[in-house]
Amino acid sequence: MTRKFEIVSKYQDADLPLPKRATKQAAGYDLQAATDFVLPSVWRVPFLRALKKIRISEQLTSAELLEAQTTLKPFLVPTGVKVYLNENEYLMIANRSSNPLKRSLVLPNGVGIIDADYVDNPQNEGEIFVQMINWGLTDRTIKQGERIAQGIFMPYLVTDDDQLNEKATRTGGFGSSGVN
Repeated sequence: MTRKFEIVSKYQDADLPLPKRATKQAAGYDLQAATDFVLPSVWRVPFLRALKKIRISEQLTSAELLEAQTTLKPFLVPTGVKVYLNENEYLMIANRSSNPLKRSLVLPNGVGIIDADYVDNPQNEGEIFVQMINWGLTDRTIKQGERIAQGIFMPYLVTDDDQLNEKATRTGGFGSSGVN
């Protein structure tokens, strides 16, 4: 198989560029936002209210806890691209080093992992989404074409007895390989 990026069909007419490395020695391919995307700040009233109650040792109701937790949830920023990988490879999604410092944007999972069998899945065609949280005080508009993360091609190893374990076939998109 060929290692390459492609635009997903949803964005075929959006004139999106494919990810590329910025310099000769760059390890990562810059991933860009496929559309303008508003990333809300986590510092919203439900979260602040919960923090205040926690600070004064007051019990939160289930509804308050759920509302505050919803405020903290990450958002999936679409890139409009998918990636084809060789066997025993994955694409590691890493934050751009300038995002936390200059934009208050972080990847809540630290890094993302795109498996080779994620591409062309029936749920979302294998489009890469970047999971992000905005720790800034105000909402942040990410503009179409703004570099938001980097993808680094990585090899991986399996155990010598890996073939003994039965494996499922991927049928879905983001987060579809299970919760356990």
